[in-house]
Amino acid sequence: MTHIVLGYPSFEINRKVIEQMVAAGVDCIEMQIPFSEPMADGPVIMKANLDSLAGGTTVAQCLEFGEEMARTHSIPFLYMTYYNIIFKYGEEQFIAHCEDSGITGLIVPDLPPEQSMSFFQLAVRHHVSPILIYSPTSTDERMKELDSVGSGFIYCVARRGVTGKKSELDDTFASYLQRCRQATDKPLAVGFGIRSRHDIIALKNKADMAVIGSETIRLVDSEGPEAVGPFIADLMQS
Repeated sequence: MTHIVLGYPSFEINRKVIEQMVAAGVDCIEMQIPFSEPMADGPVIMKANLDSLAGGTTVAQCLEFGEEMARTHSIPFLYMTYYNIIFKYGEEQFIAHCEDSGITGLIVPDLPPEQSMSFFQLAVRHHVSPILIYSPTSTDERMKELDSVGSGFIYCVARRGVTGKKSELDDTFASYLQRCRQATDKPLAVGFGIRSRHDIIALKNKADMAVIGSETIRLVDSEGPEAVGPFIADLMQS
């Protein structure tokens, strides 16, 4: 799974990057609706959020673009955003729009089930998978609680902290993933600091999906959108 921030550096470049990602063979794409205080994100994605907003990106534009992508490409598309965006838009209206647009899932890092169980129930009724998040600090009991609420797959963050920083996929990490596997029958996606073919190889037989986020944004910033396709294609050879 790959990750983009909508409107950064522009929707036109988003479109070009997504075309390359799909052509390279990614299984699904996580589209982030920008928010002014992206608490789970590190410097690269935070800057992309703020620059997108400074450029005038609106929620309505993001939803229109997301619908275009879901109807243009045959792979699943998800939205990732923060709850303030959904709350202001209206839970039911937002989720219904996702269903009508062909968006298959939602990742909302700052919304625990206890805060709005109705949101998760509403998403499932509208055939939009609410993706729950495990972290290394999650207890076994908490993992099972989250598994009972979420659907689609489980997003396992590779370490404590925010996105972007390199993660060490060591024995401690392997033990954590074993706990994740024991807590759910859903596929496991691993993100936060996954950057290279070496990281992908390290996840084989331990997780079902690798999530690449900050690294593709760095590539667009440093080498342009045309660098994303070859980068993803190289990872797919792992």
